[in-house]
Amino acid sequence: MFPKSNLTVTCWVWRSMRKLFLLLSLLLSHAAHLEGKKDNQFIWKPGPWGRCTGDCGPGGVQSRAVWCFHVDGWTSHLSNCGESNRPPKERSCFRVCDWHSDLFQWEVSDWHHCVLVPYAHGEIKPRTAECVTAQHGLQHRTVRCIQKLNRTMVANEICEHFVPLPPTEQACLIPCPRDCVVSEFLPWSNCSKGCGKKLQHRTRAVIAPPLFGGLQCPNLTESRACDAPISCPLGEEEYTFSLKVGPWSKCRLPHLKEINPSGRTVLDFNSDSNERVTFKHQSYKAHHHSKFWAIEIGYQTRQVSCTRSDGQNAMLSLCLQDSFPLTVQSCIMPKDCETSEWSSWSPCSKTCRSGSLLPGFRSRSRNVKHIAIGGGKECPELLEKEACIVEGELLQQCPRYSWRTSEWKECQVSLLLEQQDPHWHVTGPVCGGGIQTREVYCAQSVPAAAALRAKEVSRPVEKTLCVGPTPLPSQLCNIPCSTDCIVSSWSAWGLCIHENCHDPQGKKGEDVSGSLCPVPPPPERKACEIPCRMDCVLSEWTEWSSCSQSCSNKNSDGKQTRARTILALAGEGGKPCPPSQALQEHRLCNDHSCMQLHWETSPWGPCSEDALVTALNATIGWNGEATCGVGIQTRRVFCVKSHVGQVMTKRCPESTRPETVHPCFLPCKKDCIVTAFSEWTPCPRMCQAGNATIKQSRYRIIIQEAANGGQECPDTLYEERECEDVSLCPVYRWKPQKWSPCILVPESVRQGMMGSSEACGKGLQTRAVSCISDDNQSAEMMECLKQTNGMPPLVQECTVPCREDCTFTAWSKFTPCSTNCEATKSRRRQLTGKSRKKEKCQDADLYPVVETELCPCDEFISQPYGNWSDCILPEGRREPHRGLRVQGDSKECGEGLRFRAVACSDKNGRPVDPSFCSSSGYIQEKCVIPCPFDCKLSDWSSWGSCSSSCGIGVRIRSKWLKEKPYNGGRPCPKLDLKNQVHEAVPCYSECNQYSWVVEHWSSCKINNELRSLRCGGGTQSRKIRCVNTADSEGGAVDSNLCNQDEIPPETRSCSLMCPNECVMSEWGLWSKCPQSCDPHTMQRRTRHLLRPSLNSRTCAEDSQVQPCLLNENCFQFQYNLTEWSTCQLSENAPCGQGIRTRLLSCVRSDGKPVSMDQCEQHNLEKPQRMSIPCLVECVVNCQLSGWTAWTECSQTCGHGGRMSRTRFIIMPTQGEGRPCPTELTQQKTCPVTPCYSWVLGNWSACKLEGGDCGEGVQIRSLSCMVHNGSISHAAGHVADALCGEMPFQDSILKQLCSVPCPGDCHLTEWSEWSTCELTCIDGRSFETVGRQSRSRTFIIQSFENQDSCPEQVLETRPCTGGKCYHYTWKASLWNNNERTVWCQRSDGVNVTGGCSPQARPAAIRQCIPACRKPFSYCTQGGVCGCEKGYTEIMRSNGFLDYCMKVPGSEDKKADVKNLSGKNRPVNSKIHDIFKGWSLQPLDPDGRVKIWVYGVSGGAFLIMIFLIFTSYLVCKKPKPHQSTPPQQKPLTLAYDGDLDM
Repeated sequence: MFPKSNLTVTCWVWRSMRKLFLLLSLLLSHAAHLEGKKDNQFIWKPGPWGRCTGDCGPGGVQSRAVWCFHVDGWTSHLSNCGESNRPPKERSCFRVCDWHSDLFQWEVSDWHHCVLVPYAHGEIKPRTAECVTAQHGLQHRTVRCIQKLNRTMVANEICEHFVPLPPTEQACLIPCPRDCVVSEFLPWSNCSKGCGKKLQHRTRAVIAPPLFGGLQCPNLTESRACDAPISCPLGEEEYTFSLKVGPWSKCRLPHLKEINPSGRTVLDFNSDSNERVTFKHQSYKAHHHSKFWAIEIGYQTRQVSCTRSDGQNAMLSLCLQDSFPLTVQSCIMPKDCETSEWSSWSPCSKTCRSGSLLPGFRSRSRNVKHIAIGGGKECPELLEKEACIVEGELLQQCPRYSWRTSEWKECQVSLLLEQQDPHWHVTGPVCGGGIQTREVYCAQSVPAAAALRAKEVSRPVEKTLCVGPTPLPSQLCNIPCSTDCIVSSWSAWGLCIHENCHDPQGKKGEDVSGSLCPVPPPPERKACEIPCRMDCVLSEWTEWSSCSQSCSNKNSDGKQTRARTILALAGEGGKPCPPSQALQEHRLCNDHSCMQLHWETSPWGPCSEDALVTALNATIGWNGEATCGVGIQTRRVFCVKSHVGQVMTKRCPESTRPETVHPCFLPCKKDCIVTAFSEWTPCPRMCQAGNATIKQSRYRIIIQEAANGGQECPDTLYEERECEDVSLCPVYRWKPQKWSPCILVPESVRQGMMGSSEACGKGLQTRAVSCISDDNQSAEMMECLKQTNGMPPLVQECTVPCREDCTFTAWSKFTPCSTNCEATKSRRRQLTGKSRKKEKCQDADLYPVVETELCPCDEFISQPYGNWSDCILPEGRREPHRGLRVQGDSKECGEGLRFRAVACSDKNGRPVDPSFCSSSGYIQEKCVIPCPFDCKLSDWSSWGSCSSSCGIGVRIRSKWLKEKPYNGGRPCPKLDLKNQVHEAVPCYSECNQYSWVVEHWSSCKINNELRSLRCGGGTQSRKIRCVNTADSEGGAVDSNLCNQDEIPPETRSCSLMCPNECVMSEWGLWSKCPQSCDPHTMQRRTRHLLRPSLNSRTCAEDSQVQPCLLNENCFQFQYNLTEWSTCQLSENAPCGQGIRTRLLSCVRSDGKPVSMDQCEQHNLEKPQRMSIPCLVECVVNCQLSGWTAWTECSQTCGHGGRMSRTRFIIMPTQGEGRPCPTELTQQKTCPVTPCYSWVLGNWSACKLEGGDCGEGVQIRSLSCMVHNGSISHAAGHVADALCGEMPFQDSILKQLCSVPCPGDCHLTEWSEWSTCELTCIDGRSFETVGRQSRSRTFIIQSFENQDSCPEQVLETRPCTGGKCYHYTWKASLWNNNERTVWCQRSDGVNVTGGCSPQARPAAIRQCIPACRKPFSYCTQGGVCGCEKGYTEIMRSNGFLDYCMKVPGSEDKKADVKNLSGKNRPVNSKIHDIFKGWSLQPLDPDGRVKIWVYGVSGGAFLIMIFLIFTSYLVCKKPKPHQSTPPQQKPLTLAYDGDLDM
């Protein structure tokens, strides 16, 4: 224990410590408060993130600055902000690099539906009051950045680096809200007879659903109590009672409590447990196991009750009948379809990069493990597809394909010659126009660099891989014709030039020293003699005549002569004249032999290699083609003697010997080039049904033929082989086991529900179904499901007969049929056991014991169907791998067959297979396609003679028409009136071919009779003859061939001068006139004195002049050109390159053709081109491909199916060739095969199995029907086997239904679908798909049950072919201020809804203010009026003041201002007066019509006119009175004052 003093000290210390502790606490709390205040005053603020740096991809780093801020806004030291909540300065990021653009892209969804723009306060309501045509909305879409490879989403910043973010919303328009549109009500239903409350109803249907926020549909049903119901006596209300059957409960398995140790099943109706139990019972197998499916059989129950016609429940005894509905039955426990897991995705179908933006596809699948049974969930989709894009550097570029061609083949002229003349045969080398062909194939495009490296030619691929126009497989071509050199005829022989150089007439050469010549030079001077006055005077020697022969022979030599004449006789003492022999001289000429020797050569041989010639590098030949070195060509040379033949070579002059060898260019060898073989056609990957051998083939194409000794082409261009490892498809089929015994409801359940212990009635039996292959090996269920339509049923209903049921034996077999088509077959059965004694079992209608059927009939009726096909010619064989030939071997005309389909039917008119009537399904008959006949012309006639014998003329040849074309043959060229076609070429005849040859003049014979005179005037003569200048012999010809106008004179006068007379020489030639032929210019000729006269008499003149006159003594010359000839072809050329020629001649100015020398002497400009190339268009018949194979029939069965085949134009018609046929497609009707199809029957009436109303079942049948595919043909029943496998779907054959009980509120049947309607704005639609609706409404049979009515149902579906409708308000005429107003659609249908409520016209008219004055009422004009016998007294504002009674009769007018003065609507009583008039003066609203004002105004003017006329007639004349002042007219207008 402590002492007391210590205790005092302790207390004091404790008090002091407590105060200190309190002070410390206060200080700490204050410090903490200050610290907290400091913390709250400083906050972290980060800056924006910087750029992502570092490695490309997710390894990048992003940084930012972080500051410490005071709350007042100034920065502070970082220590003032807490480290714990400091924001990070760095973060990892995805650094975008340029090559990422191939890896990432924006993925944009479709625009979503347009939604209304919300109000400012966020509320979204359709703006019905404001909307006129449409309202503003927004539509959104999803935009995200994805990785292309796996479609995963990444940050948007990556894609934004390359492409801006696409917009995610856009404005759109939503049409104004449209309320639900319903039809008019149908008429009221009839009231049922009897006492008590009865109801009647009427319904209407939905025409258009509410759209864009419009009002929902109103009630589609109206009900009302029937008028004047007959009240029932008290307590004797008429009620009917109906047995109501409820719906079956879900199938369930028996509960544990239902099974007791003795094997009996005890029901526990209160249990909701879902626990399933397996138990065994002799008469009930809960689980019937098969290999794949465990089918569980459970049971289901339903309620049966009795209902009264007013909807109230009643005692069951009031509804008891003979047959009570089942309340429990066996059922299959539902199991959903079970599938395997999804397989992995298949590779993307797009495996390479291409320019196309279309994605590829990938798919995955799953298999069915268990099918749905007992109404379980059906199998979901087993195949799923999705788009995929695999891009990036990993993928190679997709191969590209392009058209390739071989080189053009040889030009074939014979093709065109055969077209012109089918009987043409080769007569010589052909040239000119032809056709050449080439192969066209598709190959993979190779880059240019790779193409140079790869020597292999691209292999051909499928033609469908190439796009774009196909290159032409044929074209026109031209083989150049060799044109012979054309020379003129030989000129006359010139002087003989000796080879001996010592001959004085030797060849010209250079001037050399005179000493070198072996003979002395000719004299440079010679003596001459001038006659004296009395000497004889002789003329000069004439020129030597032409040589009489061109060569000398054994019999004669060529001679030339010359002569001179005596001009004057000698006088006495003068020199005498020489004898006559001395006046002529002769000499030999052309003394060379006529036997000519000349060299001849053979044609040059081919160009060949020669060891002596050095091989040059490949060079370009003269014709521009590539050549490969130099070779030699040789030919033989031999000496030929004319008219004898070949002689020894040494006899011909060596100097003119032609060469025998010359160099030539060797053409390059060309090896054959073929493409690589195409890929083998693919063998089928899938297994094949049947044992057919499947082959695969490949081919290659020659693209360059061998030439000039190059390597030849291979023989094999097409190969074929059988496909290996083609497996036969296994055939899978369902193998059903035997049906199990009939499984009934468990006995305990049956007793608990029905109180019956007999095990009989309806049950279910099951069986196992397995899938097996051909060799009875079990297989997956999926294999059988792929090959069949469904699965055989696993469960079927069965019946265990009760003691009271009728039992029968099994049906016997049908009796055999006879051959008679009217025969029948039958089968029988018999009653067994106690059933034979039961009276009800004897009823043959209910329990038939004999069944009879008609026997099958083998009589068939055949009748033709459809039109005859085109005439079809038999086809020739074609190689499958080669291209189309230009000159097709398929026939174009001749005898063929045409076909007509046969419709075959049995005696009942049901279609059957056409093979029963005809083996091919056709009837056929011969037909002829007429062959086209071309226009036939004769051959060319021989050329006619030249039209001019001298100079230029025309030669003509012609063809004439032999046969006109028909049946589409080649048309004729343009013919003249004589049906001929001409060809003209210019020709030229030498003008000096025949010329006059004259001999020398004879001596002058004196005419003086006195013989003593030997001088004076006389005559001299000469011989003339016509000769052919081209004839070397120079013999005379008929003188008529020479120009008779130019015939030289045979005689002429002459004078022999006497000895004493002056002798002059012959006149010299006239001097030349200038080329201009100027008439002021003179030409002159002279002569000289030979002997002077004895006396000094002057001699005759020695010169003469004359003017130069054109076409008299002066001529001008010019070249004359003919027109170009027609295009001349080589003899065997049908067309192509030819030559057009023209001829040149020289014409004198007087029009006379002269020798070309004349023009050449005048140095006239000569035209350059005398021939030009030309082109004769090739006449080519239309070239067609062969027919394609017949297409598949356009229909799989029935009438109307057609198949067709086509051909194509390879080369169109050229020139006047045979035209292409208009029909390039042939069609024929398919064989009429019957159409078999499963047809669903109509639903039966709702079967309630003993009940009167409630839930039941509807069934319908599935039957095999045959028809011919046409709408009009009625289908007929046939055996089910003809339709193939039956679709095993119970759901399509059975459905639940309900029959309403009397008093129940129930739904009606569906209304008809409304017409298809589009959503439109101002009559224009902005959608292509419309919508149509149908509805179900409820029927109330008792007002007490209306609360239990179901909801009315509306269905809408899209439709096509809709129309725009508009809705307008319609109103009837007013009747007692009321009228009917309704809405009408533009097609005339009256509806409710659709019209704008704001625009609705008023249906009731009211006066404002109301008519409360005595004797007043509201008129149809909407204003107050007075009753009959009262007149309206109006105020100045137009309203009624009061009604004043009219004094006296109604005809007497009151002197008051009434409504008519103010143009107010007239009194309603007046309106009644006019009601019976055909011309109504008033509008329906009481206003006066305009024409009334017009008539009133006209009547008023007439009255004024009558008054004025009467005044003029009646007044006294006042001639000197001035015109009275003008009177103011009477004002009748009411001024509105209240002065009455």
